[in-house]
Amino acid sequence: MKSNIFSMFAKTIANIHREQRGMTGLETAIILIAFVTVAALFGYAVLSAGLFSAERGKETIYSSLQQAKANMEISGSVIVQSAGKVTADNISFTVRNAITGAPIDMTPNFGPTAGLNKCVMSLTTADNYCNNIQWDITRTGAADSDDLLEAGEQFGITIDLENLGSDNADPPVPFGNPNIRVNEWFNIQIKPTQGSTMTIQRTLPAGLDTVMDLH
Repeated sequence: MKSNIFSMFAKTIANIHREQRGMTGLETAIILIAFVTVAALFGYAVLSAGLFSAERGKETIYSSLQQAKANMEISGSVIVQSAGKVTADNISFTVRNAITGAPIDMTPNFGPTAGLNKCVMSLTTADNYCNNIQWDITRTGAADSDDLLEAGEQFGITIDLENLGSDNADPPVPFGNPNIRVNEWFNIQIKPTQGSTMTIQRTLPAGLDTVMDLH
């Protein structure tokens, strides 16, 4: 009797588990490897995006520093000469590096280097706008013989209003004398290849002298 009861119990247990299978160690390992692989790929993608963003941020910072280090500033006054005392004849001023930084190419747009200049200057008055005008340099103080405005150097800039050069038309059309007279303003923009544009704006006095110091 007991043997029959035990046999029936065994059959019942066998029927319960007839259609069920256990998870083997190999299947578990495959699933674990899949999870690890997906996590690794996701982590690599996040890390790559972070490195890319950090690199772009570093490039932006270096570019900003390069721009700031290449700035120039005016040193002293703006001198205007007027031989005929009717209109201004030429304008001169001195520039230097604002801070110790990268050299600035100041190849003059005049004489043998006309048209080879990297730094572009423009002159604006109430009636005229002349872009990429001619200008010459005078090395002052301890400046060496090249055309690079380096730390500790100063260059004198001279603009001859009688000879501003010509535009980029074909054929080129010479710029006329802007004839800056008393109480009239003028604006000079100095645009180096690196750094911000420097603007010089002055107004002629009510009476013209041979040499005028416009602070």
